Amino acid sequence: MKQILKDAEKPALPANLSYHLTCVFLLLCCKKEPKILAILKSDNEGYPWRNQVALPGGHIEKDDLSPVDAAYRELEEELNIKRKHVEFIGSLGHFQTINNKDIEVFIGLWDKKESIRYDFAEIAKVLEIPLKTIVETHSANHYHGWTPDIGDLLYPFDDLVIWGVTAKILHHFIEILYPFMALS
Repeated sequence: MKQILKDAEKPALPANLSYHLTCVFLLLCCKKEPKILAILKSDNEGYPWRNQVALPGGHIEKDDLSPVDAAYRELEEELNIKRKHVEFIGSLGHFQTINNKDIEVFIGLWDKKESIRYDFAEIAKVLEIPLKTIVETHSANHYHGWTPDIGDLLYPFDDLVIWGVTAKILHHFIEILYPFMALS
């Protein structure tokens, strides 16, 4: 999987540099049955991402040495996951939001050797979403081979729905792996 992801085509940073640069980690854990680590944003009035499923991350600050360093900093600040517990795979590319953010997505494998801690004011819940569940939805909804409109690209999980840029990121990730997966 690591080599497949490293060799995959990645969306580039748009030429229009008016985007606010951000970064996230698409962390995988549980090698036998891989899961994607995600967060449910808290229900804060006025917060544009309230009650949405997202990947851990945030803004790139001027003190960050690189986007990947910013992603590691955010991972530790948000979830208490330290760099030494994440095997870095690489960048998945750049994804843009409707509110002028460019998100560079980094992929890593988390060893789960530490406890997650987070601020309930920012994060309502941490989710471990089975990759199999997302792939089954991808297949059942015939998402393979094309990218549905943002309003139609939905990945239900438990009582939540993953949509927006997070769904776009997962779609791209699954499309890269799809030809190599055994689907039943």
